Amino acid sequence: MKVLKFGGSSLADAQKYLRVMSISVATHQTDGAAVVLSAPKGVTNALASLCEQASQGEDYLPLLALLKNTVNEIATDLKAELKQFDFERVDRFISTQLTQLSEQLEGIKLLRCVPDPVAASILSIGEYISVTLFTAMLDATNIANHLLDPKALIVAEGDYLDSIADVALSRARFSEVTVDGSFLLVMPGFVAANEDGEKVTLGRNGSDYSAAVLAACIDAKCCEIWTDVDGVYNADPNQVDGAVLLDKLTYQEAMELSYFGAKVLHPKTIGPIAQHHIPCLIRNTLNPEAPGTLISNQASEVWTSVKGISQLDNVTMFNVAGPGLKGMVGMASRVFEVMSNANISISLITQSSSEYSISFCIQSKDATKAQNLLEEAFVLELQNQLLEPIEVRRDLAIVTLVGDGMKQTKGLAARFFNALAQARVNNIAIAQGSSERSISTVIEGSKAKKAVRVVHQNFFTRGHSIDVFLVGCGNVGKELLNQIARQQPALAERNIKLNVFGIANSKKLLLDSNGINITNDWPGKLSEAAETFSIDTLRDFVNRNSLVNPVIVDCTSNAAVASQYVTMMEQGFHVVTPNKKANTDTLAYYRKLRETALQTSRQYLYETTVGAGLPVIDNLQKLFSAGDTLHRFEGILSGSLSYVFGKLEEGMTLSEATRLAKENGYTEPDPRDDLSGMDVARKLLIMAREADLELELSDIQIESVLPQGFGDEQSIDEFMQSLGELDEAFSDRIASATSEQKVLRYIGSIEGKTCKVSIQAVPTSHPLAAVKDGENALAISSDYYQPIPYVIRGYGAGGTVTAAGVFADILRTMPWKQTIH
Repeated sequence: MKVLKFGGSSLADAQKYLRVMSISVATHQTDGAAVVLSAPKGVTNALASLCEQASQGEDYLPLLALLKNTVNEIATDLKAELKQFDFERVDRFISTQLTQLSEQLEGIKLLRCVPDPVAASILSIGEYISVTLFTAMLDATNIANHLLDPKALIVAEGDYLDSIADVALSRARFSEVTVDGSFLLVMPGFVAANEDGEKVTLGRNGSDYSAAVLAACIDAKCCEIWTDVDGVYNADPNQVDGAVLLDKLTYQEAMELSYFGAKVLHPKTIGPIAQHHIPCLIRNTLNPEAPGTLISNQASEVWTSVKGISQLDNVTMFNVAGPGLKGMVGMASRVFEVMSNANISISLITQSSSEYSISFCIQSKDATKAQNLLEEAFVLELQNQLLEPIEVRRDLAIVTLVGDGMKQTKGLAARFFNALAQARVNNIAIAQGSSERSISTVIEGSKAKKAVRVVHQNFFTRGHSIDVFLVGCGNVGKELLNQIARQQPALAERNIKLNVFGIANSKKLLLDSNGINITNDWPGKLSEAAETFSIDTLRDFVNRNSLVNPVIVDCTSNAAVASQYVTMMEQGFHVVTPNKKANTDTLAYYRKLRETALQTSRQYLYETTVGAGLPVIDNLQKLFSAGDTLHRFEGILSGSLSYVFGKLEEGMTLSEATRLAKENGYTEPDPRDDLSGMDVARKLLIMAREADLELELSDIQIESVLPQGFGDEQSIDEFMQSLGELDEAFSDRIASATSEQKVLRYIGSIEGKTCKVSIQAVPTSHPLAAVKDGENALAISSDYYQPIPYVIRGYGAGGTVTAAGVFADILRTMPWKQTIH
């Protein structure tokens, strides 16, 4: 015979009761069945709320009317579906139960309290209504059945509302029950009786527990728990994308997962079936064809190491510490005796090897009671300072990695804690059983969901997440979004999930917890957004949505945004940027950026600050990490000025060449940043600082294309209009160079500790003479590269190549790509 348990959404309405009957009868015809039923969906919660409302003197009649309507509607609908359904009997039973409930609630309202025996009686009403409906359905279809009353059969001890079944005593009582399959057995779950014959309930997931006890008492072939999911997943599928359905779990694995918060099963349910070696199958009422998850002595052949990750919320940790614990025999037993006498369950225990402190975790609902009892039990030790004040840390969670095969697999603990570090989660306490079947860590409750997601990603998927927040929607920003949109399908094939969750400009911030559709009208949605950019807003969004790998991409040239990079990394964001303002700020801020990146394990990536899409910074860092030393550098660092000076060589005026460069997206938004030489100076300073030269921006010698003060007070449009005033003078300079068979180039150089940028007339045979049309060229002379320098050359301007470089940096934020420079 098989035991089948149904509850939750499986008993939500008449159609679902009919589905449950169909599954039950099919099993009964082949194996014989004993069915355990929960209350109709929502009924137990309604009963608990009615007790609470009545005890507080509130008006409970509207909720009572709703409860009556719920159960009566199911009975009425079943009457319409089944011709022989004995509606009168069912209606009479429901009426009797609800009349008694009304009387009990009236008494509770007068007493202003709910005695536990009365609460147990009230909370179990739904189960008795459920089996009354079900047996009437079976009778209507001529299925021989027998109703079992757990109050007469299952013996339990403990609290009225959270009792533990005595399986040995209960088995003796079941000896008179016919289990040869001639009757389909039906039993309400959640209910038992104490030694005095009083009704008690079996606590959370009590109907599952009832099914396990029944299976043990009748030596069932199998215990099937029918739910609204296909089985046990390796993580909560409501929280973790890509949670995997497990085919098998051992009893021990199931116990570990359920004990630490897995919602499908409760630890009490595992006990009886494990003790009597009864297989348990978790199946889906809405998808009965699914194979489900088998819990037995058989180990999975698919998942041989880590099986799953569980999360136990609403945890409080106590830390009992002080010199009185050191070497004092019996102190630990006194601590736990206090908890045991109060019937408070302990979830996790750790003790320091110095014996100076003991920490343990309990459910938060018991925290105040536990604290008062501990302080009362150790009042003398606290007064004499043998113990420090008992530390209580609330709002915590326990995240646990579970699997029988973990003992044979090396490095799992390191991977577990590295994953938590990646999620920027601090471990408050750590515990591992000697069986090595589980590793648990206590963390802040607000970070538990994120921790589970990142641990799952590290252990169960080959995928990586990149969660992008773009600041700046100019040429580079727009092109970057276009490139991301084009590449998202290809990245998905490589198991890289790149989503843009936020886009900001100087006035608005657009956020979408599902990811912004960047192929649709995101500019229109941005213009309608109500929020403005702030790091706090982004941090709250990331925490609220448990994003694993958040990256802020700054595609502005704004100094105010750049000044916040340190704060961004401190708040858990990687930073990717082509903005040169941060790296060319004060030397102190430059150093702070790198210190913060190391301390926070965040990536700070700025490849495109020099050479746009050219791999300049990366190659410099590799050279210097390998012990190379820079001797001399010379090059054309501005793609925009490379373009402009190339057009001057072709005969254009300065104003014409600059206007064309701006229209083609080669220049900064304000061309004065290029023509002043400041843009090249910033790039030169970045390279100098990468070479460990301690320089400030003011140390760079700059020869500007523009006369001193020219156009400083003008708007960009006004400046572009007045630029023609310089054409004649600049044409003379070009003509002079041409007469000497030379061309003008804007060159940056580093010689020793001297950095300068200047307009130079170089012969046409000079290597830099051929660099134009937006190209960059860099020649690096070092210990490793002499007398022939190391040369990097390619396009160094334009939105497309810059965005491509930024995109490449974004991909480097994936955990397996992360390196510390």
